[in-house]
Amino acid sequence: MKRILMLAMVALLIVSIMPVEAEQMIWNENTRIDEVIAYPAYGDWGRLIFPVDTGYYSGSTLDSLRLTWYSNIQPAKTVEIVNYFKSKADAGETVFYNIYTEEEKVADPWKANTGLFVFKGNPGAKFAICNAGGGFAYVGAMHDSFPHALELSRMDYNAFALIYRPGVQTACEDLARAIAFIHEHAEELEVDVADYSLWGGSAGARMAAWLGSYGTEAFGERVYPQPGAVIMQYTGFSEVTGTEPPTYNCVGTNDGIASYRTMERRIAAIQANGTDAMIEVFPGLSHGFGLGTGTVADGWINNAVAFWERNMQ
Repeated sequence: MKRILMLAMVALLIVSIMPVEAEQMIWNENTRIDEVIAYPAYGDWGRLIFPVDTGYYSGSTLDSLRLTWYSNIQPAKTVEIVNYFKSKADAGETVFYNIYTEEEKVADPWKANTGLFVFKGNPGAKFAICNAGGGFAYVGAMHDSFPHALELSRMDYNAFALIYRPGVQTACEDLARAIAFIHEHAEELEVDVADYSLWGGSAGARMAAWLGSYGTEAFGERVYPQPGAVIMQYTGFSEVTGTEPPTYNCVGTNDGIASYRTMERRIAAIQANGTDAMIEVFPGLSHGFGLGTGTVADGWINNAVAFWERNMQ
């Protein structure tokens, strides 16, 4: 009888503990950023989830995270992103890919701060690379590329978010390498490389535009196919070469960094060259609205995906 009672008490104890343990396994808005970065299952790449240069972000918890030049950060999305990474890492799935070899990183230690975060869609589906802005001073992925990649994966596409070396030339070199890496590992990554798309906000949009127009060969890689579409947010980029892929833009009228009129003129010039292009201008929005959740831009990503899809061969 004593043995039965003891076993019953142990069972009750386990049941009472389980909800607490389950709750502890899920991060929330009060979770500390340094706890996320140091999570053992992340290995060395946990530090790349947030800007490597800590001078461009502030806050100690996920709720208090602030990024330079971004005003629409949503803590609930930040929590969703880190828990997505956590669930994948805990399940033993690959979340991060190095795009440079160990030898290349030894030769140039700055390349250690690069790589691709993967958001899996359907096996064999087409892929997109999302490039965050940050003024070529840092990479604001938590607001400007991770959320986009997650949404694209939920639409069944395979999405990657690039962590690059800040600087115009180095950023474009890293994007060229990322395109090369995905093409070279397409079977392992289970992606369709035809009609891929390049996405970017602010500085990241310029990267997407440059790679779309000039190609990977202009930035140190061999020739790979041009993207099926370039999706750009809030950048005052005006250059038109005549070699642009189909291009979608969106921007707010109150953007003090990227003029919507500049973007309108560029889209008109691309259209004049006979290439499909479109722009959405959202009244009252400022720079860096990201997915635009809860704003007049809410849902723009669906329009961008539809644009990409209509330009697939």
